[in-house]
Amino acid sequence: MTKNIQKIAEQIKALPNNEFEEFLSWLTEYEMEHSDQWDDELECDSKPGGRLDSVLNRVRGDISEGRTKPLNEVINDS
Repeated sequence: MTKNIQKIAEQIKALPNNEFEEFLSWLTEYEMEHSDQWDDELECDSKPGGRLDSVLNRVRGDISEGRTKPLNEVINDS
């Protein structure tokens, strides 16, 4: 955690309950306003030639070579 984030976290922890609730409300609204932007970036990165292209190609290769398990098997094995 960076020093700036640590400072912010300490300040948030020190807030009185009513201000903490106000902060959480603001943070929720902020996240909702910016979630579409993150979705758009992820969609763009997932397209052919995008930043996730090499990861997706590796995953597709693992699937086609049988090096994966169904998610329910992974969850049940843990």
